[in-house]
Amino acid sequence: MEKVLFCYLSALPASAKAVLTARTLICFAGMLVSLHIHAHVHSSVVNSQSLYEHLMDGASDLHQKTGLATLKRFYGLRDYQPVWSESDQLLPRVDVALAFIGRADEEGLVVADYDFESLRQFRHENNNPVSLELELCATQALLSLIRDISSGRLQASAVDPDWHITQPIFDAASFLQQALASDNLQQALESLAPDIPQYHALKKLLTKFRTLAGSEEKWLPIPETSASIRPNTTHSAIPLIRQRIEQTRVLFDNPDYAIPFSDSPFYDETLENAVKAFQQQHGLNADGVIGRHTRQAMNLSPQEYIQRLRINMERLRWLPRNLSDRYILVNIAGFNLVAVEPGKQPLEMRIVVGRDYRSTPSFNSNISHVVLNPYWNVPSSIANKDLLPKQKQNPDFFVSQGIKVYADHTHEFEIDPDMVDWHAIGNKLPYALRQMPGKKNALGSIKFMFSNPFSIYLHDTPSKSLFKRDIRTFSSGCIRLEKPMELAEFSLRQSMKKSGFQDKLSSGRPYTVHLPERLPIYVVYLTAWTDAQGNVRFFSDIYGRDKRALTLAHWLG
Repeated sequence: MEKVLFCYLSALPASAKAVLTARTLICFAGMLVSLHIHAHVHSSVVNSQSLYEHLMDGASDLHQKTGLATLKRFYGLRDYQPVWSESDQLLPRVDVALAFIGRADEEGLVVADYDFESLRQFRHENNNPVSLELELCATQALLSLIRDISSGRLQASAVDPDWHITQPIFDAASFLQQALASDNLQQALESLAPDIPQYHALKKLLTKFRTLAGSEEKWLPIPETSASIRPNTTHSAIPLIRQRIEQTRVLFDNPDYAIPFSDSPFYDETLENAVKAFQQQHGLNADGVIGRHTRQAMNLSPQEYIQRLRINMERLRWLPRNLSDRYILVNIAGFNLVAVEPGKQPLEMRIVVGRDYRSTPSFNSNISHVVLNPYWNVPSSIANKDLLPKQKQNPDFFVSQGIKVYADHTHEFEIDPDMVDWHAIGNKLPYALRQMPGKKNALGSIKFMFSNPFSIYLHDTPSKSLFKRDIRTFSSGCIRLEKPMELAEFSLRQSMKKSGFQDKLSSGRPYTVHLPERLPIYVVYLTAWTDAQGNVRFFSDIYGRDKRALTLAHWLG
């Protein structure tokens, strides 16, 4: 009974399977018994008639499940002909399918979710005659795995409400039918995962960490210290730090981590260089100072690395299959932007993202135009919470910052701030604020515009010092750029000459440049990613979105 129960539970959406309880399983078992679904399965001969009759069984409630609908559609595409047997003899491709299911963990998934052990047992028990049990359960498991690898095991919006990129829809039934017709099932199945270097790099590192987690090697924690550990000093934690650097060198295959063996508590130059490499790989300032953030990164356990790799492999499965030849990817958690185009080294830069209470969401769009010397039309929330209190404290604040006051957001009727009794205004400003172009403008010299419901855009900033920080959550949701002019050159190369760009910029007047072709942009939250050199880098879970995913999707743990 439990083997057949799996086939029907596999039909459930991923979000539902993630929260199944023992009581739920018992209820499903009772449902199957009451509907007598299993009564004829094991003994039936596998042919088109038996498959059709079984799939058209009266269990209408179960037939509403997406997975079972896919199963029915798949067999309908092949006129209900069996997949894994012919003339009551198993075909070799059943072993290809089972081997693929048995490697699901390499994709960051859980082999047991596809009932691999039961299927393997079916395989050895079913030589002649072949049972419907093996036929249907093997197909259901494979269709589920195809769907999960191609577009994600989880429903993105259920796990991360701040994820607003449409999850790919993959036709698993048509894919499998075409794969079987191609006579190269293995090659077709291996093409399912996202074909991007970042996914393959995370997958490779996942295997290494799983090997480490299964070994007896000790991963001792670095103790807390009252002060940061600086180069050319002595500290009792240094031998442990040396050990951690060596352990991670082997895992990351990074020659910059190489240090000679030593039990010395002295923090020497060789170790300093290795620590800087470690910091860079973990999204920290490579200053060699072992402070709180560096120690936290060093104390990530192998299991925590595994969780992080699996969560981010899942997020990559949520992205569109074709990101385009030229695109911009903003990694919120990595405080990093990369601009990609064929045949050229990617442009990378640091960014500043939203504060915890004004967090930057994940979404995608297309950059349509760029504004030089922009106005900053101050959002009402910022005007009320941030700027109005400063004006009340200092009646010259708006003037000193180049901020003009208008009657409304049409910006037609300007109001003299000296004529306003600011202390008589409550917590809600009845006016519209606009900051003029200039050195103090919060948007700097340029902004990059793209349609989205969050009023988010990329822009320059006068606050350059913030790019030196490890954790760069200082904005109100928009994304500040370390190298805005380099990104402008990347974006506007086909729109205007460099000399014309400089002339417009030097004028100090607002000027809009429309892109002849829209430039795709993806704003995503990834706590594991690769740099331009292909090295996997890890970042802090600044908004707690990894933690939420682990809470809602127990299989990730």
